[in-house]
Amino acid sequence: MKGTNTGTQTDVAGSYSITVPATAKVLVFRYVGFKPAELPIGGKTLSTQLEQDSKQLTEVVVVGYGSQKRQSITGSITSVSAREIQNTPVTTLEQAMQGKAAGVNIQANNGKLGQGIKISVRGTASLTAGTNPLVVVDGVVINSGDLSSTSAATDPLADINFNDVESVDILKDASAAAIYGARAGNGVLLITTKKGKNGDAKVNLNAQWGNSNPARHREFLNTAQWLKIEERAGVGAAKQDYAAGLYDTMADALADYKSYVEGKFTAYSAGSTDWTKTNTNWEKEAFQSAPQAQYDLNISGGNDKTKYYISGQYLDQTGMLKGNNFKRMSGRINLDSKVFTNFDVGMNLTFNHSLNKRVDNDDSFGTPLQIVALSPVTPVIDPRTGLLSGSLPGSASSYPVYFNPLLNVDNAYYHTNVYRTLGNIYANWQIIKHLTFRSEFGVDQTNQNEDSYSGRLVFRNTSQPNGTGENTNTTIVHYTVNNYFTYKNAFGNDHTLDATLGTSYEYNHYMGNDIQGQQFPSDSYKQIIDAAVKSGGYSSQTEYSFVSYFARANYAYKSKYLLSVSGRTDASSRFGANNRYGFFPAGSVGWVLSEEDFLKNSNLVSNLKVKASYGLIGNAEISNYAALGLFYGDAGYNGVPGQRFYQLANPNLKWEKTAQLDIGFEVGFFNNRLTAGFDYYKKNTRDLLLDVNVPQSLGIATQTQNLGKLYNQGFDGSISSDNFVGKFKWSTSFNIAYNKNLVTYLNGQVITKNNINYTREGQPIGEFYMPEYAGVDPANGDALYYLNTKGTDGKLDRTKTNDYNKAQSINAGNPTPPWNGGITNTFSYKGFDLSFTFQGAFGYKVFNSGGQYMSANASNGFDNQTVDQMSYWDKPGDITNVPEPRLFYANGTSTSTRYLSGASYVRLKTASLGYNIPKDVLAKIKLDRARVFVNAYNLFLITKYKGWDPEVNSDYQASNYNLSVDFYSAPQPRTITFGVNIGL
Repeated sequence: MKGTNTGTQTDVAGSYSITVPATAKVLVFRYVGFKPAELPIGGKTLSTQLEQDSKQLTEVVVVGYGSQKRQSITGSITSVSAREIQNTPVTTLEQAMQGKAAGVNIQANNGKLGQGIKISVRGTASLTAGTNPLVVVDGVVINSGDLSSTSAATDPLADINFNDVESVDILKDASAAAIYGARAGNGVLLITTKKGKNGDAKVNLNAQWGNSNPARHREFLNTAQWLKIEERAGVGAAKQDYAAGLYDTMADALADYKSYVEGKFTAYSAGSTDWTKTNTNWEKEAFQSAPQAQYDLNISGGNDKTKYYISGQYLDQTGMLKGNNFKRMSGRINLDSKVFTNFDVGMNLTFNHSLNKRVDNDDSFGTPLQIVALSPVTPVIDPRTGLLSGSLPGSASSYPVYFNPLLNVDNAYYHTNVYRTLGNIYANWQIIKHLTFRSEFGVDQTNQNEDSYSGRLVFRNTSQPNGTGENTNTTIVHYTVNNYFTYKNAFGNDHTLDATLGTSYEYNHYMGNDIQGQQFPSDSYKQIIDAAVKSGGYSSQTEYSFVSYFARANYAYKSKYLLSVSGRTDASSRFGANNRYGFFPAGSVGWVLSEEDFLKNSNLVSNLKVKASYGLIGNAEISNYAALGLFYGDAGYNGVPGQRFYQLANPNLKWEKTAQLDIGFEVGFFNNRLTAGFDYYKKNTRDLLLDVNVPQSLGIATQTQNLGKLYNQGFDGSISSDNFVGKFKWSTSFNIAYNKNLVTYLNGQVITKNNINYTREGQPIGEFYMPEYAGVDPANGDALYYLNTKGTDGKLDRTKTNDYNKAQSINAGNPTPPWNGGITNTFSYKGFDLSFTFQGAFGYKVFNSGGQYMSANASNGFDNQTVDQMSYWDKPGDITNVPEPRLFYANGTSTSTRYLSGASYVRLKTASLGYNIPKDVLAKIKLDRARVFVNAYNLFLITKYKGWDPEVNSDYQASNYNLSVDFYSAPQPRTITFGVNIGL
């Protein structure tokens, strides 16, 4: 009863009774993890449903091998709760988290379903080793590496149903992460799944249906524009040929090119001389309206002895790119049972099956968006055959201008089937008061099959006139065994100690088999056994193991002076015999000033804590046998077996190490209605694992060595507020992060794979390095570049030249956004709720590699062009940034800053509007709760980038240092779903 000590407690079903005096007016309902509710006392039974309180729910935070109260944490941990991600209309957990975690940058390579996603926790800390964080699900380290057999990565977390997730806790600094030692150099994601709770069984059904479309289109030339620019390109090329003495007269050159160009117009118009009768928008032909449906059902409940959570999901998501589809079916059962008062056991088990119908990599003529290169004069359906343009029979080898990707939809496939079992069993034994022992065994088994076939009609893309197929099987079995003691005790009123001591063992076994075939009898036969030629294949097995010992102690004095120390020793089979073991210590301190007498009774400051940490963490994500000398047995010839030397041994190979400093504070005002946190950090990484050039006389080009240093430095912060707390509720959550990355030592080595991104000393990873575009010479239409040669006085020569080879490359920009952030607002009123999240990245650039063909002033052939190319130079005196069109003369199309542009953006990432059906209505139909809702993803985008999407990195070349390159990469989808949530 409000204002008194009179109270009672409900039973497991929520029933209660209380005797109150006649003067009583208000009852207050409270429960841990929920906001209190007040109801006036009347002449009827009072019942209420409490609203979850995010601030209290995050009071206890999952950490490595245990949990802690947030107030006692001295490390840096960001938490994302279930309510922030559930029912988001996306495929993967990372997409649902984007913009909601300070210091965590999440970037998709493109808009293809189930494709690779890059996660960076406080920057990138390696060049060639793994850079994604360690992922731990319910205490089990899981496989989080790419298993794609192509150069385009897939997302290993796409197999996880994120509606089963209770929370994701991201360990960002060394103090929080060092308990995972050599695996924690890129941060740690601790994923905790949902559990059953005391009470009657609760049944929850969620269903949503919707549609996806591209969030953005690009505008390409129509038929009239394309004919005009290609004719002008012929004139430009004729002028160049005549000037070079290839023709006797200018008239001859012009006539010759006119005949050639007009012949192409007729050919690409399906043989018609009426070139203007067709005006195909090929860009829109790549996309489709993409329906999706998702169904989730879970049952949970329990009593003092046993608690359970059982769930299932079916997801069928059609991609906005024609031919792309992703399906996922999953089931989960989580059980917890108290066998004795001091002994309990449990199990967390999930089985997932996903089918990803993939489309070609971005660099393939068969990838959907390379369709934009086709001429607008080309009809979708060839009137001569009534079939798709480019189909057999017909002149498919040279018509259209390139392979038509639409042919892939019905004549080729690439299906990735994944069957994944992930789970653990555990036992907790309270040996004596304050001391417990936990033993857990976990397994993550992945069975993946990639089956692809390309039929006769796509021969132009495969160079195989009678079909080609490939089948790849991959199996990974990953075991984890953890055994550890936990001691928790309070000594008097002033001292508390929480200590953990344990050991961990991991074993991973990879098996892969592949077979390829060509020359099939017909497209009715698609299995490799039917191929007349078994054209290739391979098989491989690798394994690795870790043995680890760890300890941690957290001490608090009067709940205001905090100390934490931890250490882990790891031994790994991956490293050299001389450096098999590594030790990774960390320590942190904290001071809760709000517990001091001078702040304890403050009406303004409800919480204030300062903290600092320092520690060492490692990175072991390299190939399994990088330290060994290896031979390959594939050197046989003419039936005689043979072997070849493949890799130099390095017995001194050791871990990459990152020493990290973190200083921060947490503050709350007005009884924590307004809270904020801020952390400054610096991460110094040394002993980078690099492939270093060695003398060619050894017969091997490189050797894996520890060479190089880099650092990441920056800050991240968050602010949360309950702006209104009455009948109308409004809360806001904001996060921002800044990171500076710099490579400080590579022993003079320069790393590049694409000649666009370069990693060098004194620059960020993957810095754009290329000649600087200087516009167009008004006198003759030549593309110009700045010389940028350095004079004896050290100054750059800014003279312009039309000779590309004379222009020096410059540091042209950072491919990684130094600034990232997000803001979420949530409103509720009388059963209605509304929430939306804006997410953004700032201060980086994207190189439009596809622009060298699609924005090339018609100088690279007959590719269709973006509309901005119509402002090309045409006559002396023209002032423009687009050079004169010159067919096949590549005027201004070489790699330069012409195709580099700022890519900062803000997007409305997610939005949700819902209505909770009133209780009195539900009582009539015997439902406990019901909600109808509409969800939206990626509703709009604000950016100056002219490409499809600034959140991009072409999948075929994406790596730690090949960054922010756009080559016909699909944009993010705009998705809207409608759904219903029903509870029994």
